[in-house]
Amino acid sequence: MNNQKQQKPTLTGQRFKTRKRDEKERFDPTQFQESIVQGLNQTGSDLEAVAKFLDATGGKLDYRRYAETLFDILVAGGMLAPGGTLSDDLTRTEYCLFTANEDLETMQAYAQVFNKLIRRYKYLEKGFEEEIKKLLLFLKGFDESERNKLAMLTGILLANGNISASILNSLYNENLVKEGVSAAFAVKLFKSWIYEKDINCVACSLRKVGMDNRLMELFPANKRSPEHFSKYFTDAGLKELADFARNQLSIGARKELQKELQEQMGRGDPQREIIAYTREEMKKAGLSEQTLINIIWSSLMSCVEWNKKEELVTEQAIKHLKQYSPLLKAFTTQGLSEISLLSKVQEYCYDNIHFMKAFQKIVVLLYKADVLSEEAILKWYTEGQVTKGKSVFLEQMKKFVEWLKNAEEESESEEDEAD
Repeated sequence: MNNQKQQKPTLTGQRFKTRKRDEKERFDPTQFQESIVQGLNQTGSDLEAVAKFLDATGGKLDYRRYAETLFDILVAGGMLAPGGTLSDDLTRTEYCLFTANEDLETMQAYAQVFNKLIRRYKYLEKGFEEEIKKLLLFLKGFDESERNKLAMLTGILLANGNISASILNSLYNENLVKEGVSAAFAVKLFKSWIYEKDINCVACSLRKVGMDNRLMELFPANKRSPEHFSKYFTDAGLKELADFARNQLSIGARKELQKELQEQMGRGDPQREIIAYTREEMKKAGLSEQTLINIIWSSLMSCVEWNKKEELVTEQAIKHLKQYSPLLKAFTTQGLSEISLLSKVQEYCYDNIHFMKAFQKIVVLLYKADVLSEEAILKWYTEGQVTKGKSVFLEQMKKFVEWLKNAEEESESEEDEAD
């Protein structure tokens, strides 16, 4: 009996010690690292076995607390010190991303390991994204091969939706940009991203996080030009990315120009100054006259608070457009520009219901102000109109077009008589 009484506290003590040992393994970073490294050494380069090991070990170790340690080991083989170097005093493994083969197939397999891990333990999503941001800031601490592997992996992860394109913010680090690390990394990243998806998906992801207009910032200020960007990425085999960036720059330039024109008109700046400014911006951004006349029209119609009454808005529009007819005339020197303006006026009058009955009067005004030629109006009438409100506006223009045709015939008849 005495022996039995003496065993109870001993058994209780053993249980208590076992529980403390389990907690130490669960919450001690050194123990955590050793457990992960040991498991990876056992699974070796078999990535399916690695994925199964990570899946099973998550129930025993605290992934939530040591997410950074876990991802450091999987990527670099051990804990990373600030700057990207491996900590000297801790256990490492040779089986990690940085020691793997530098090819897309291997990187795709590693992406699957991370994908399975995060799907199994969803609380790792945020920590994984933070890890990628950190790794990008550490790029200078990695060698070229390690950077290439990380770039390919990141592109695949972006394509799979495992991480947000907002992680690219890390690439705009001044030191990385200055030394050309960001641009070189971006080449590998975008190649694998576009390979997995296409440029349209890439563009959509970039737009969602406001990165579509920031690609130029991958280069230092003295190289931040459309020409350099286009040549760099085209030479690297990424012409579609270069084209996308050029288009985004053009869109950005158009938005800025329209905003500035509205402000100039709102202030009542002299038209000669507005024309001079517009010509300079047109040349700088490489905009065509057709594109420019659309911007000018949008600016003109956006800088006024229009009357809500249909009978009054037409009079208001005629007065406003008559005032700015010299500006419109300056940028309708080509037949295509005139047709483009006519189409823009048609779309505007259709989209803004109060202007539906004003279309014909606006066209006549622009004709009298030498903004639109009779040739352009006749061409628009026969083949150049857009679908919006087509039948309504053709009917409005019928009598004026007949008058133009008769005037043209009379003019031709007078010329024949003169001959």
